[in-house]
Amino acid sequence: MTWFQAIVLGIVQGLTEFLPVSSSAHIRIVSELWFGADAGASFTAVIQLGTELAVVIYFAKDIGRLVAAWFRGLFNSAARSSPDYKLAWYVIIGSLPIAVLGVLFKDEIRSTLRNLWVTAIVLMVFAVFLAVADETAKLARDKLTLKDTLAMGFAQSLALIPGVSRSGGTLTAGLVMGLDRGAATRYSFLLAIPSVMGAGIFSIPDIVNVDPSAPFEASVPQTVVATVVAFGVGYACVAWLLRYVSNHSFMVFVWYRIVVGAVLCGLLATGVVSPT
Repeated sequence: MTWFQAIVLGIVQGLTEFLPVSSSAHIRIVSELWFGADAGASFTAVIQLGTELAVVIYFAKDIGRLVAAWFRGLFNSAARSSPDYKLAWYVIIGSLPIAVLGVLFKDEIRSTLRNLWVTAIVLMVFAVFLAVADETAKLARDKLTLKDTLAMGFAQSLALIPGVSRSGGTLTAGLVMGLDRGAATRYSFLLAIPSVMGAGIFSIPDIVNVDPSAPFEASVPQTVVATVVAFGVGYACVAWLLRYVSNHSFMVFVWYRIVVGAVLCGLLATGVVSPT
């Protein structure tokens, strides 16, 4: 990988991580179309640490409040009725499905599920799911329940497949459960922190122990730079998306996903792009 390629992929990661369009799919597509090779699941997971750091900083006060409430609740029964204590547990519980499935299907995630035919089809199919959820959403609540947490947690686990989109899956589930767009989006951000951080840290050894014979491996310094770029771009996108969803539907992202998926299918069918 060249420095230019690393920076481009960092920008792509920062632009797409929080949008319901699948950052892993875009890293996969851009690296294949523009650079002729797959950047790999490990590289993708590690540079996502940059965008999640942006979330941690943006929501630092909220996260600090949740952590403090969780610890108070562990040692003080009276504090367990706090909404923040419950929300902290909801983040933990909602993170379990993707953690378990990520470990169980590690090999498939790094190989079979990175086939571009899978990516293209999943982009379009889950665009339809998001469209239906957005158009039929009741937008009735801004408070989460355990049922919401489980639904969004399992939806997040589907993002192990490039093309589903972590935020797209959780937002779809949140809207189906009756949450308003703002509440679903904020919880989606919080829910992503443990899973993305865990996946990124888990993948660091793969980057450090780089295979010099591989055709498109990033060096450690290149991965660090891509991660920093992803952080800067991602931080700007967090604020923008929170403002956007307050007044708009997700339909623009639905149509974008369908167009990208359809174009990718055409490129694969004509042999312009290799699926693997």
